[in-house]
Amino acid sequence: MPAHGTRMNQELIYLLLIFGLLVIPRALQRFKIPAPITCLVFGIGAMLAWGAKTHDPVVALLSTLGISSLFLFAGLEVDLRALRRGLWPLLTHLAIRMATLTGAAWLAWHYLDLGWQAAGLLALALLTPSTGFILDTLERLGLDEEERFWVTSKAIAGELLALAALFVVLQAGDPVQLGVSSLAMLAMLVGLPMLFIAFGRWIVPHAPGSEFSLLVMVGFLAAFITYKLGVYYLVGAFIAGLVARLLRIRMPRLASNDNIHALRLFATFFVPFYFFHAGTLISRDALSWEALGLGLVITAVVVPLRVGMVWLQRRVLFRGERNGSTLRVSVALAPTLVFTLVLAEILHSRFGISGTLSGALILYTTLNTLLPSLVLRMPFDVDPIDEGYVHPEDRRAERPPAKSVPVAAPDRGASRGA
Repeated sequence: MPAHGTRMNQELIYLLLIFGLLVIPRALQRFKIPAPITCLVFGIGAMLAWGAKTHDPVVALLSTLGISSLFLFAGLEVDLRALRRGLWPLLTHLAIRMATLTGAAWLAWHYLDLGWQAAGLLALALLTPSTGFILDTLERLGLDEEERFWVTSKAIAGELLALAALFVVLQAGDPVQLGVSSLAMLAMLVGLPMLFIAFGRWIVPHAPGSEFSLLVMVGFLAAFITYKLGVYYLVGAFIAGLVARLLRIRMPRLASNDNIHALRLFATFFVPFYFFHAGTLISRDALSWEALGLGLVITAVVVPLRVGMVWLQRRVLFRGERNGSTLRVSVALAPTLVFTLVLAEILHSRFGISGTLSGALILYTTLNTLLPSLVLRMPFDVDPIDEGYVHPEDRRAERPPAKSVPVAAPDRGASRGA
């Protein structure tokens, strides 16, 4: 009987947690508080109240599903033809990004007494926009089509660079491990297309509608492989999405608009658990007055520099662009929420950075995530469904019925005469 009562209590806790993460953050958005921030605060509050008891394996699994599905979606959104359309501005953007990452890593290495790997990860945490998060919320920012194109393209290009840098920095401490991991990544890049094609040839014809399930399964498999390689889930999930997108011509239903739409809905449910779980992993010593002060200093210095650099690039490269449009693109690229949370946890657990610096990073990413909701007219939200999006089936259903054209009755006399 006691065991039965304990099981019922645990089930009730899970139900309350699901309700709290999926409903309350949405209700608070009326005050321009992004839903991920609310989930993160809930996690911090749970950690302060119950400590290590919050490290629940079920919540950890739901968190993994959330971060993996978010980056799987980000990989599916990569459109190489669109990137080629803005090739030279994007190359300029990446060159400046590499220079700023190198400069920030050098400063952290020399003045914060960090090893070069930790310094490189810190630079990535400060300067890398969270593409999956930005793409999920892009439609709610009130940007026009051209502005959305540049925000999407710059975020994706920056994330491709950041993921490559993350892989090298995490493995470079051991040249043998770097070589083994590189070979494993190469094998995965070759194997994923073959796996998708095999599914498309031998399973999909006998199981119509299974493309989404196969896409998600392969994405999680790739995420698990890269996690075991020591470069976290997000790298593998992103690569799986990118490979599926590149196979769109050969397997059009795999990365179809319907599947992308379904994946966005899938991520909408699980992503809040990632932010809650990230909050429970924050150490108590990260919540200090020193961390608060350092976080405010970092925000006051880094955020204006990041926004200003993107603004200056666009003023030089696009002289005819309106000032308001330039500002909207620059501000929309400010959030670093997911990337900073992931790297802050890696820096704390694997490289032993101080709780003060870890807490400062959490405050920094919280404030830069709030920025678009304060400056732009639409609040950020992890829910991708908005009034501007219409599913293809709904769009067809809303079309007015075609006007019937009267058809003249056949001339029976003529027919008889014939």
